[in-house]
Amino acid sequence: MAIGMTLVAYFSILRRRFRGFRRDKKVARLNELIDDLLIENVLSQDPEQVQTPGETAEAAANAFQLAPFGKRWGRQVLIDRLINYRNNVRGAMGDEIRTLYLLLELDKDSFKKLKSRKWNHKVRALNELSSMEIGVADVIILPLTNSRNRELRAAARQAYIKLSKNEPFKFFDLATEPLLQWDQVELFRIITTTSNIAIPNFAQWITYSTNKSVISFCLKLVIHYHQLKAIPAVMKLLDSKDHLLRAEAINCLGKMRIADAEDKLVYIYNNQPLDCQIEILKALGRIGSGRHTEFLKQEFMLSTDFELRKNAAKSLINNQVPGSNLINELMAEASPENQLILKHCMNPLIKF
Repeated sequence: MAIGMTLVAYFSILRRRFRGFRRDKKVARLNELIDDLLIENVLSQDPEQVQTPGETAEAAANAFQLAPFGKRWGRQVLIDRLINYRNNVRGAMGDEIRTLYLLLELDKDSFKKLKSRKWNHKVRALNELSSMEIGVADVIILPLTNSRNRELRAAARQAYIKLSKNEPFKFFDLATEPLLQWDQVELFRIITTTSNIAIPNFAQWITYSTNKSVISFCLKLVIHYHQLKAIPAVMKLLDSKDHLLRAEAINCLGKMRIADAEDKLVYIYNNQPLDCQIEILKALGRIGSGRHTEFLKQEFMLSTDFELRKNAAKSLINNQVPGSNLINELMAEASPENQLILKHCMNPLIKF
């Protein structure tokens, strides 16, 4: 029985590998055919000689009326290849590839996958539709932005931002599941690279959202777009009970160089946990008004925590007035360890 089961297992593995090998060869041959047809009918055409948009795609659509593209697997290979070209070609040629995708009614295949019960089919459909910039109704895509499946949820959020013309950030209002770090990276890339996207005032989510990851992400967007009108909402976060959100709010105020926040930051310093204290020292250094050098000097000289002393030293260097002897005085008074910290922080290549 053991020998029999081993032989069955080996046979199953060999059969699967043989079928995969045959499939890969068929896909490779079909990709070569698609490449030849695209180069001949689309990519080799001079865009300046095309009189009307879509004219090249209409002629190319007739060339693609071949038997392999009548089968489901062949149409999927064609979709994948067109998306690959679409992602690497811009301008008029990119528009022609999108038009070809529509003329061959490949969008219907994508919408069929979007209705599938399998989450991986839905993810694939969302990626296809967003790559080709095909609009999807909000009633279909918005529920997916709160899916329990992490990959489907991330794909739906990214697609919604790309495809929504009126309110691309509406899913922030409905988000109950957290925005994970990698999801935030991808969303940030899409938001900052998508052209003609309507950027709202992120203060509304900083103030009213109950999803902490949404607030955290909005703080990053406030910094990127330098939204000064969101600063009052950021200042209110200094009273939040969540020290992680407080730390991110302090980081935002520092990177935005909000001088009016310095007094409040110094006032709350002693009641904050270590991560918030470090962010306050960094913020004072980034703002660099020079009004709290005595406070920074005291933290540098008296603090027992290495991280606090290091960040206080860097902020002191950023706050010193040209021609001032502050650093020389500190070098004379500091302990050998603190002198090493100052010398390290005086290196202009060292950043926060």
